Amino acid sequence: MANNRVFNFSAGPSMLPLEVLQRAGAEITNYNGSGMSVMEMSHRSKVFMKIFDDTQEKFRKLLNVPDGYKVLFLQGGGTMQFSMVPLNLMGATGKADYAVTGHFAKLAKKEADKYGQTVDATPMDAFTSIPAQDKLQLSKDASYFYYCSNNTIEGTQWQYVPETNGIPVACDMSSDILSRPIDVSKFGLIYAGAQKNLAPAGLTIVIIREDLAGKELPITPAIMNYQHMIDKDSMYNTPPCWCIYMLGLMCDWLESQGGAAGIEKLNVKKANMLYEALEGTKLFQLSAQKEARSFMNVTFRTGSDELDDKFVKASVEQGFTNLKGHRSVGGMRASIYNAMPMEGVEALCDFVRKFDKEN
Repeated sequence: MANNRVFNFSAGPSMLPLEVLQRAGAEITNYNGSGMSVMEMSHRSKVFMKIFDDTQEKFRKLLNVPDGYKVLFLQGGGTMQFSMVPLNLMGATGKADYAVTGHFAKLAKKEADKYGQTVDATPMDAFTSIPAQDKLQLSKDASYFYYCSNNTIEGTQWQYVPETNGIPVACDMSSDILSRPIDVSKFGLIYAGAQKNLAPAGLTIVIIREDLAGKELPITPAIMNYQHMIDKDSMYNTPPCWCIYMLGLMCDWLESQGGAAGIEKLNVKKANMLYEALEGTKLFQLSAQKEARSFMNVTFRTGSDELDDKFVKASVEQGFTNLKGHRSVGGMRASIYNAMPMEGVEALCDFVRKFDKEN
């Protein structure tokens, strides 16, 4: 790979396109003739406000965010949203439905239990599948329905947006936002930690339907109040300036790839290539059920901890990194987000076939 860079299959923070990093590097000491780095400038300055406004506009265009929705650039990661969502949305009835299809949805529900009553809308014994619409157990009096669209640890992904009979849908899209087109109007709230597909760690994007804000629980801290952040245009406190700038560069790059529709074609092609390579081996087993497989995180194993370790160790020698599965499930995981080039997936497929033949 160019400039001795490895193929980084990390689940996050993940790789960024080389051209985006090079552009950021070229501007790092003197952005646009300002005489300073974006990391040094005031978030209230005209120079940064233009970066902020332009990035907002680019992001809204790429995701086709309709009128009536606000886009917030916040901090605290997806984990802080585990609390912010119930604090701001649960007040209507004090209840919420959670589709617990993976580790992070489970953590989100546990956090929401502190602020009201939650119901598991998808009782599951194992996190290897995604329930069909008719399997969802929906409450009629829920304030919102919550799910995580892509489960990074388990390698499963929702391929539809649940129909909830008018109950607002809140979705954690941290690991697949802008990897494919979505209809934002089907959601009441979308949030995403940016460190998978869009920017370095430190930025959290929230898209919220305006009528859902302003109904927070009385105990909600000011910094966790969506309406407060809307009123302050994400600047109640100093925002993650560098990450917002990097998101703007990533939006430019995504536009050059054909936007959400263009990048989806590439992502599907990459994922199908890797799944087919793994299915063609005798050694490897895929962890997720076929209809639920993620196009972002491909999880697999040999069935032997010893062979799994051997595969991961050998992969490093081949110029790959971060193929070890999450510590809670073991095995292997290849995260092939937007920035993973086709050549990286092709090289991994060749390595998979070679390792299979030799072992």
